[in-house]
Amino acid sequence: MSDAPAVTEAFRRTPVIAEAEVVVLGGGPAGIAAAWAAARQGRSTLLVERYGFLGGMGTAAGVTNFCGLHANVHGEIRRVVRGVADELLERIDRLGGLNAPHAIFGKTQAQAYDMSAYKCATDDLVLGAGARLLFHALAAGAAMRDEHTIDALLVETKSGRRAVRGSVFVDASGDGDLACWAGAPWEKGDAAGKLLYPTLMFRVNNVDAARAAAAMADIARLMQEAQARGEYRFPRKGVILRPQKHPGEWRANVTQLGNADGSAVDGTDALQLSAGEVEGRRQVRDYMRFLRERVPGFESSYVLDIAPQLGIRETRRVVGLAMLTAEDVLQCRSFDDSVGVNAWPLERHVAGDVEWTWPPIPESRGFNHLPYRMLVPHRVRNLLVAGRCASMTSEAQSAARVSGGCFAMGQAAGTAAHLALHGGVDPSGVAVEALQAQLERDGAYLGTAS
Repeated sequence: MSDAPAVTEAFRRTPVIAEAEVVVLGGGPAGIAAAWAAARQGRSTLLVERYGFLGGMGTAAGVTNFCGLHANVHGEIRRVVRGVADELLERIDRLGGLNAPHAIFGKTQAQAYDMSAYKCATDDLVLGAGARLLFHALAAGAAMRDEHTIDALLVETKSGRRAVRGSVFVDASGDGDLACWAGAPWEKGDAAGKLLYPTLMFRVNNVDAARAAAAMADIARLMQEAQARGEYRFPRKGVILRPQKHPGEWRANVTQLGNADGSAVDGTDALQLSAGEVEGRRQVRDYMRFLRERVPGFESSYVLDIAPQLGIRETRRVVGLAMLTAEDVLQCRSFDDSVGVNAWPLERHVAGDVEWTWPPIPESRGFNHLPYRMLVPHRVRNLLVAGRCASMTSEAQSAARVSGGCFAMGQAAGTAAHLALHGGVDPSGVAVEALQAQLERDGAYLGTAS
């Protein structure tokens, strides 16, 4: 806003802390996969992450659950996200941190994991591929070589403001931060400007697992009765309570964070985020009281931890050469430039509820292709975008934002960055056939084979 109060900073030179052929911003599933893919092709690769660990929403926001790895293919549930996901899950499993897949509404599966095992496994995965890590580096801006070319990512660190130079950049920030600062077009919200609501996740310990599991069939009724009596006010229906790797430890996906006017908290607004964190912890306290007082199996439970940050589902979505739509998801569409698949339905966290919309099951194959063009933004030549900020409508993003699709997009982006450098072209000029062939050699499933 031009009339907002401002402070003028003195001109300054920003030291370069690191240089790499491929610079990846964001250490969630998309960023992990992109760094792994670029580094294993022999590219000098740096992964920049704001926290001191990887995992993105899966660790920092306490999600502790992989969604979208499996599809219901004509009635048969099978893993359809492979490649980097295979190696990562094997590493988590070797650390004793991976649950067997569990059913989601009888239509597909998700897979829970131990957060500490995930953090350790991702360190080993990324470093083992040959990439470097820069932790505790909060992205703060972009330095441009010209109006279409990024020269460096600017970060704030404990060493001060620094620059990271690269040849090709991958924005896996989730919020499209680098793409926005570099001048790529983006959108936010649905046609009415509404965002998906965030959640503050928490974990509960000392649960009587057998009694609690039996009570889950009744949880909606128990909530309705408690609310009707005026004892509680729940922010949303559609709660998810599930055991983790250790049966006495459960994850709680039950909160919903809005502003005073009822709109969803915007994860790119510092003031809204601050208020949302406080409101989230208030909701956690209220819900824990309900669990102890009204839900069998939770009488002696306690909060094990509250996630370090809100679980953000939607902010900016960068506009790319193609935009995935809700129809693409629900009709399980194919694309000639497929670089992976999305196997999750539309999952829209709207005011007070969660709305699910599924492809036909078991009539359909249960997944749609993810086209390479959705990773290539307009205007910025040396940038790829992967993860929940890739080019999608708001409705399609509610599906492909989950970890399965993000792994697929990230692996494709990292591989495409390598091929762009190898061919001396911009990412938009990468030969799709060569990209697809390399992805398949590295174990990815593109959804083109039955």
